[in-house]
This record gives sequence, C-alpha cells and structure tokens, in this order.
Amino acid sequence: MAERLLPTPSHTIGPFYGHALPFPDGDRVAPQGHPDAISLHGYVFDGAGTPIPDALLDFWQAAPDGSLTGAPGSMRRDPSTGGFLGRNGVDFTGYGRVPTDADGRYALHTLPPGNAGLPYISVCVFARGLTHHLFTRAYLADGADPLLDSLPADRRATLIATEDTNRANRTNRTYRFDIRLQGEGETVFLEFQ
Repeated sequence: MAERLLPTPSHTIGPFYGHALPFPDGDRVAPQGHPDAISLHGYVFDGAGTPIPDALLDFWQAAPDGSLTGAPGSMRRDPSTGGFLGRNGVDFTGYGRVPTDADGRYALHTLPPGNAGLPYISVCVFARGLTHHLFTRAYLADGADPLLDSLPADRRATLIATEDTNRANRTNRTYRFDIRLQGEGETVFLEFQ
C-alpha cells in the first residue's frame, strides 16, 4: 500500500499566506525616515473585482545605485526565542513581504529602484485560489522597455504604477499599483523559464 503524502502549501489553496509568513517590518524596505523613500500601495482584486483580504506579496528590486545584491537584515531572529525580530532598520535589503489587510490593501515603503532602463519593482503574488504564485512588475514610469513595448496599450497600462500627486502633506513620493488576478483589466503576469 502506498504511503499517503500530506499536501504542502503549493498544493493547498489558502487562505493561510498572511497567517505565518509575514515578518515584522516586512513592508519597510527603506530605512525609517530616509529622505528618498517612496511608497507603493494598492489593492489585490479577484476575478469578480472583490478585494482579497488574505493575499501575500513579495517584492524584489534593485537598489538606487542599480545593484542587485541587497544587504542582509530582513530576517533577523531573536537569539533567545528564535522568533523574528524584523529588519535592522538601517540597511536597504531590496526585499519586502507584505500581506493585504482586511480590505485587500497593501503598502510598501522603499527606495526608488535604479534599474537599467525604466525603474520597476518585481512582485510575486500569493493568494487563495492560486495553486502557483504569480509574477509581475510595477513600473514607476512609462517609456521604452522591451517588455512594455511587446504589449498592447491596454495590457501595458496594467504594469504601470501611477504617481499620486494630489496627496496633501506627503513627505515622500507615492505610487498606486492595483493587482487584478483575472477578468477585466487583469494584470499582466510573467512566466519565467
């Protein structure tokens, strides 16, 4: 008789991502109070246009100088308890992990990426109903880019974050980037081989 294997998170449809995977200050890629900090925020929507309250987003990006190495510091542990302490609050790591809140909203606080070409932040989406995570990009500007140039205008627009210029008393630049998992206005998702 064959041994029965238990399902792993890749085989199981959530919701469970926001329960144990986030870590303290996962949304703070930029050191607190950094003068060049930017915020990327938005909602994650399902195919019916309903916000998803239990999605988890991983973010990777180049540092402002274009380097991709980042600095350690995102997953510091408490030597006494073994629990997560969060970031060290000083170094730019290039990595963030943010759950959506009860309203399906997320916010990331980071530094402007220094990618060659157009600046973008890579995003990985984990959400209920997905048997595999999805990859996309949040471009902070529009312009000439091989990926964007390969898309029709309506699909291209799903990858471009819009700068919020109307926020009063804001201390840093803020960009809105909504993610739609399917349906009208579905975000372009990337397949890596």
